[in-house]
Amino acid sequence: MRVVLAGGGTAGHIEPALALADALRQFDPSIGITCLGTERGLETRLVPARGYELALVPAVPLPRALTPQLLTVPGRLAGAISAAGGILERVGADILVGFGGYVATPGYLGARRKGVPIVVHEANPRPGLANRLGARLTTHVFTGHPDTPLPNAEHVGIPLRKDVSTLDRFSLGDKARSYFGLESDRPTLLVFGGSQGARSINNSALNAEPYLRRAGIQVIHVIGPKNTVEVEPPPGDPQYVILPYVDRMDLAYAAADLVLCRSGAMTTAELTAVGLPAAYVPLPHGNGEQRLNAEPIVRAGGGLMVDDAELSPDWIMRNLAPLLHDPNRIAAMSEAAARMGRKDADVTLARKVLEIAAR
Repeated sequence: MRVVLAGGGTAGHIEPALALADALRQFDPSIGITCLGTERGLETRLVPARGYELALVPAVPLPRALTPQLLTVPGRLAGAISAAGGILERVGADILVGFGGYVATPGYLGARRKGVPIVVHEANPRPGLANRLGARLTTHVFTGHPDTPLPNAEHVGIPLRKDVSTLDRFSLGDKARSYFGLESDRPTLLVFGGSQGARSINNSALNAEPYLRRAGIQVIHVIGPKNTVEVEPPPGDPQYVILPYVDRMDLAYAAADLVLCRSGAMTTAELTAVGLPAAYVPLPHGNGEQRLNAEPIVRAGGGLMVDDAELSPDWIMRNLAPLLHDPNRIAAMSEAAARMGRKDADVTLARKVLEIAAR
């Protein structure tokens, strides 16, 4: 069997595709897997690192408004569709699974042209343009959020990496804290803003650093690979560890008692899967989907939510410092978060894809 996966640009599109690829290979190591991507996306680094073939098509960003750029889209899209169709034909694709992003649109249209069955997976509660199009071309539509408004949608959750979905935070806690140079018995806050970091979260946490230390709280702060810190916190105890990027997010999750972060679909799916409570700071612009991701977790008692404009060092000290010193409340929030998680979406979606391809 030959499966082509189309999901590029951001980690939120690529990681579920790679998790599905891993699950498919677990069912049958002989399955051929090719990932469609563009030369500008993170897939150029992430896909080869996981051992899968990457085939590139031209990137065709679709304008969200009526601008002169819209006039150039049909010609560029036609070239991308032709390139995607050529890849499907070359590998002898039995099925195409799309996850959204720039590469999904030519993937869907190329598959339609070549008569290749299409599967759509949408991680977000508000689907993007590519997946809204893809859902019109197939009846095989799966979602990461139960209320995503797409026709024929079936909620399966978001496929996650095995090192996250199988993580036992509590048995790995001491080892994980040692990995980051932390003490085993101090309350630990993990701070990150997604794959690229978030300036408002970075600034608020860094400015709260002296207060967090005085409260006996140690911190792992992932600032994002493109961000810098004007003034590094001085060495001392408790530790305040600043990192540009973390490859072992499973260990970061195992080391933490609480997280301060954005509420993207992948982030909320991973934190609930591992049962880790968080203070969510939804992205203040866009279509509001990050708030929708966090709201059910907060309602269930698995997290807090604060508007980006309200986040400050004072908010962190008033809300997170007391929480980190309340193990009973942290334990209750962990259990509530875990009840919202889905650990098996990769296997569930892989079974669906194999059944559809077989038919």
